Amino acid sequence: MLISCLLVVAQTVPAQKKTPQPKTAQSKTAQTNPARTKPTQVSYPAALSDKGKALYSQNCSFCHGRDAGGGETGPDLMDSDLVNSDVRGNKIGPFIRVGRPENGMPAFKLSPQEVSELAAFLHTQKKKSESRPGGRRGVSVADLQTGNVEAGKQYFNGAGTCSTCHSPTGDLAGVARRYRGLQLERRMLYPHNAPATVSVTLPSGQTVAGKLAFKDEFTIGLTDDAGWYQSWPTSQVKYTINAPAEAHAELLSKYTDDDVHNLMAYLQTLR
Repeated sequence: MLISCLLVVAQTVPAQKKTPQPKTAQSKTAQTNPARTKPTQVSYPAALSDKGKALYSQNCSFCHGRDAGGGETGPDLMDSDLVNSDVRGNKIGPFIRVGRPENGMPAFKLSPQEVSELAAFLHTQKKKSESRPGGRRGVSVADLQTGNVEAGKQYFNGAGTCSTCHSPTGDLAGVARRYRGLQLERRMLYPHNAPATVSVTLPSGQTVAGKLAFKDEFTIGLTDDAGWYQSWPTSQVKYTINAPAEAHAELLSKYTDDDVHNLMAYLQTLR
């Protein structure tokens, strides 16, 4: 009897209908094109950001500047795609633990907590930077994309004589991924770490070649492939120096503004 009553009650209770929740424009965008959604804006405790500032000052400010706006050798982190796409250190952490040794950036062994602190500082600093209209100190990538790509390619292969030393499929392959914006332009105009080589012909006819290590009016010196330093009086030998950076220095007095803009436009396509 009790069971029959329960069945009757169960049949008389109306079923509750679930009201469908309207989809917001944001959720629809995320479903249709997740790549276009921006990282969620996150607020960081001041104490966490302050600890990150101390870490940054100790490890990063020498290259990237005191306020992360770029330094002598490091790019502007306020305009960094990595920082812009990072959420709570999920991109910054893996990157700094590997570094970019080819660009002079070593790897840093930071704990997860230290990564969180560093990320908090960078995001807080970026928020401050963006809140100051007209206060931008650096040069954005877009500022250096005003040239004509085809004209730049013609200059590279023609009047600029760049192709005599460089190749878009060789040493410059992917250069626009390794360097961005002002950093790329600096390396184009004032290359560094481009050692000169020298070939020395001795009185016996023997030829010795290596990296140019020393040269003045009286002495020519080199470091050979085995790492040994050798030198000779310039009056007793013949020598030929190949200094790639000098070609860049000679172009500085020949460049027009259009040449620089066009060449930069072309180099930024070498990805």
